[in-house]
Amino acid sequence: MKKILCFGDSNTFGFNPSNFNRYSISERWSGILSQKYNVVEKGCNNRTCFNNKAELNSLETITKYIDNNITDLILQIGINDLQFQYNITLENFEIGLENLIKLINPKINIVLLCPNVIDRCILSSNFSSLFNEKSIEKSKNLIEIYKKISKKYNCHLINLNDYLTLSNRDGLHYDIENHKILANLLIEYFDKN
Repeated sequence: MKKILCFGDSNTFGFNPSNFNRYSISERWSGILSQKYNVVEKGCNNRTCFNNKAELNSLETITKYIDNNITDLILQIGINDLQFQYNITLENFEIGLENLIKLINPKINIVLLCPNVIDRCILSSNFSSLFNEKSIEKSKNLIEIYKKISKKYNCHLINLNDYLTLSNRDGLHYDIENHKILANLLIEYFDKN
């Protein structure tokens, strides 16, 4: 039986850009999945590969959520690493993502979710104190990094830019409809694999 770990940032947590609360279990994509599969939801607002705070640093936390029964991992991470406070290069981001993948048991099937390109409306949102023009430009290059990593480590890749649109409230998070679209994409994938 499948046991799926959903690990990632605020879009895995189910951050609602309309009211800053969490979408209900029947609204967020990982919660919708949990109604069909055995799912462990471990999304966390502001999670990165580089933050020094343990719970926000994927490299320090992911292994504590992986037990012997985890068969699949859905990994949605990366956009918070582009906050200008970290000032990381794309090369450093690639190293961070690759180091994260290396921590995962190779027997676990990994589904990588490449984040959407940050929308320019973020510059006039509540998140303008974290993201800037450089963040937006860097986000346009993430797909090539995700393609490279997914090929190297035999991960299934879903480019969210092909399916989802970000909320025009903050240019960073998904509305309920997009959570449903993502849940349906993943259900279709897991039903076949």
